[in-house]
Amino acid sequence: MIALDEIRRAAATIAPEASVTPVLRSERLNALVGATVFAKDESQQRAGAFKFRGAFNRLSAIPVEDRPRGVVAVSSGNHGAAVACAAQILGIEATVHVPQDVAEAKRALIEHFGARIVMFDRSTPDREAGARQQVADTGATFVHPFEDPLVMAGQGTAALELHEQVGALDALLVPMSGGGLMAGCASAMCQLDADCELIGVEPTAADDTRQSFAAGHPVRIAQPNTIADGLAVTAPGDATFAINHHLVDDVVCVTDAQLVEAMRIAQDLWGRRLEPSGVAGLAAVLADTDRFRNRRVGIVLSGGNIDEARFDLLTDLPTRAE
Repeated sequence: MIALDEIRRAAATIAPEASVTPVLRSERLNALVGATVFAKDESQQRAGAFKFRGAFNRLSAIPVEDRPRGVVAVSSGNHGAAVACAAQILGIEATVHVPQDVAEAKRALIEHFGARIVMFDRSTPDREAGARQQVADTGATFVHPFEDPLVMAGQGTAALELHEQVGALDALLVPMSGGGLMAGCASAMCQLDADCELIGVEPTAADDTRQSFAAGHPVRIAQPNTIADGLAVTAPGDATFAINHHLVDDVVCVTDAQLVEAMRIAQDLWGRRLEPSGVAGLAAVLADTDRFRNRRVGIVLSGGNIDEARFDLLTDLPTRAE
């Protein structure tokens, strides 16, 4: 696991620039699910998602003499925006490689922070090839979205902060993509609150981590088709899997319809317009209330980078079972 001292060091590093995000609560939600729910709203983090924590921690560690060569990232959106934002703060040039179908709100955010964008086909077998070649050609620093201890430590500050805000929890639900957020959060909670049940959440169509847990090793799936673009990866990272398989108690799946319903509920309860990936934990609690009844439950609302038109389009969809 990531040592708690490393996570605390990351917290000190990012403190001058990162937001201390709020914990959202609702008596209506508590009554609905029969639990006491604490929702850590990372949509109110810099660049609109938890990713800023890890990105700023990683970029801050780049030696001053290496910074003129720039940084390179590969991202479906939020990691790229976070790297671009951190790079702008630190005066480093950034290039972000994104899929051609990247969400418009996320592309606009990356451009807003001054990064150069390079497009690639989402279905390409090696999404990192272009970025790795750029690193080889220029000497830039590659900033991986999850397979980096400094990134994981940065993401773990979300759980560290939540623990400081609300105290002990019976369960913590975290969206799982490449696994960096959970690796950091699980590391923090296992050292701060060992009795807390750690639950990863994935879309049903993107259950690479669930399958990997069952197999006992990382499993690669076909490119997922889900509205949760931030969770649509084909395999967990080797480093993140090693941590998560050891620390995480369970991985559950939610349908796109359940994500849509959670988006609607988050807007109704808190006035927050969250992206599908961001509400995975909330969707999982709503889908299995018996599991969480009479428990203190933490949820990481991981991001809110979605434009109004797409949010309205998705939330107007029927919530049929898939």
